[in-house]
Amino acid sequence: MCLLAIQYRLVPEAPILVAANREELYNRPSQVPSIQSGKPRVLSGLDLQAGGTWLGVNQHGLFVAVCNRPKLTPVPAPRSRGGLCREMLRAGSARKAMDMAMDELSTGRYEGCNYVAVDVESGWAIHAGDEVEAVEIREGLSVLSSMDLNDPRDERGRMARRLLTLQTLDSPVKFLAVASKVFARSPSPPGRPSMVIRGSEKGTVSSTLLALGKKPRDAIYQFAAGAPDETKYEDYSPLLRDILSRGLREARTKAKA
Repeated sequence: MCLLAIQYRLVPEAPILVAANREELYNRPSQVPSIQSGKPRVLSGLDLQAGGTWLGVNQHGLFVAVCNRPKLTPVPAPRSRGGLCREMLRAGSARKAMDMAMDELSTGRYEGCNYVAVDVESGWAIHAGDEVEAVEIREGLSVLSSMDLNDPRDERGRMARRLLTLQTLDSPVKFLAVASKVFARSPSPPGRPSMVIRGSEKGTVSSTLLALGKKPRDAIYQFAAGAPDETKYEDYSPLLRDILSRGLREARTKAKA
């Protein structure tokens, strides 16, 4: 599973603020964020085993991510959940990405998962356990892991929410500064919820901090290529600003035409 927090439309200059920890097998190879080939341009990490991604942003300002979740019904020869995440990042809007996910997940060919698709116009969580449903992400702080969006039964999600609401996060800098500490919180004693998970074969393998503003130059993308309590966040903001600027130029050219 993974842990994802989205602060949506609370900060005017950065309506999309994200903190996310990825949990995976330690021996599963992956690539740090890079601009992927094709159109629209996408900045994302890459799962080198299945070719998909767990999280990314495209040039239209669309953010997409996936978290695993349990599913009672076994799926023979399941399709890649990260592959669908990568396909959703080709969409022109969050609503179109949500529609794509609903169509695909309704086929029953995927293991259990949760997706989010968010842009400045709308935000969606798509739950795909044994049932598939889309839930609109409302203004405010939302947390998602292996259960439903803001599920009160999710102890880890409740802990993340509590730690992220101890003070008012009314700027991108404040949100990212606090989130970087919250999501780097070292493993708790057994039986207690933990931000960083460290198991024998599987645990937190990377962490992402993201701010999408109204202007490309204000975008922020920070990535830790390991558990964030042991690995520093590196700045990938220039790559994000590059694809967002490209998207803005293309949109203006299309509007003039």
